[in-house]
Amino acid sequence: MEVQIFGTQKNQDTRRALRFWSERRVKVHFVDLKERPASKGELQRFVQKFGLTPLIDRTSKRYQELGLGVARLADDRWLTLLTQEPALLAQPLTRWGGKLTLGLDEPTWAEWVATERIA
Repeated sequence: MEVQIFGTQKNQDTRRALRFWSERRVKVHFVDLKERPASKGELQRFVQKFGLTPLIDRTSKRYQELGLGVARLADDRWLTLLTQEPALLAQPLTRWGGKLTLGLDEPTWAEWVATERIA
């Protein structure tokens, strides 16, 4: 199996996720959102599982710079904004087959690895 991680190199949790997977010798397909923004379709998968609100990193510097604290945007506008401004995304977004996680979730990833090793 291969794990796919969406994030940016500057994000500490993304770096920790990359280290977690490399320590377990799992092949990683890293998508640096600075170089290749996530498409709406890719983000839609995470929205279907977690909802739109958890995808938005309201503590990010970019969120504050854009003055989004008082913004009332439609979901489609938020998705567009998240594809254009990857710093607004909660990171990392991780996909293992059909399984998804949002943010740093080492306990869940460890379960995935254990399940894969048993199978």
